[in-house]
Amino acid sequence: MIENGNDNGKAGKPYFSSPCNRAFQAFRVAFEEGDTSDFLALATEDFQFSVPLPFEDWREKQAGKQRFRELVRFEREVLQVKLTPLIELADAHFGMVVFQAEGTLNSQPYRNELTVVFEFERDRIKSFREYVGMPLKKYEN
Repeated sequence: MIENGNDNGKAGKPYFSSPCNRAFQAFRVAFEEGDTSDFLALATEDFQFSVPLPFEDWREKQAGKQRFRELVRFEREVLQVKLTPLIELADAHFGMVVFQAEGTLNSQPYRNELTVVFEFERDRIKSFREYVGMPLKKYEN
């Protein structure tokens, strides 16, 4: 379990013990660095996701790996952040990570706590839903 940003790594090496931890680390790399390959390698072919963006095109459930690439590309155009996991809870079918995002949104300082809930099918990501701690009004500027 990750608590207070400590991933229980030894000698600076990441600790990847669960599908949830692997999913979040790949999610983090996608949004921090723009590299979606590790995340998409973990996703099922019928992968779906929901994100709380204040735009019509993103309000409904999204489907597919290409749509995830589009999400990452879109978010990275306005949002540059580092994601720090705070709490991870998981069982065989679901994993939840509460994390802090800190950086800039539209060139303005940004800090928020968010939650992502992953659904797994045989250790692969079937879906995820993201929940935001504060409204994302700065996206609309």
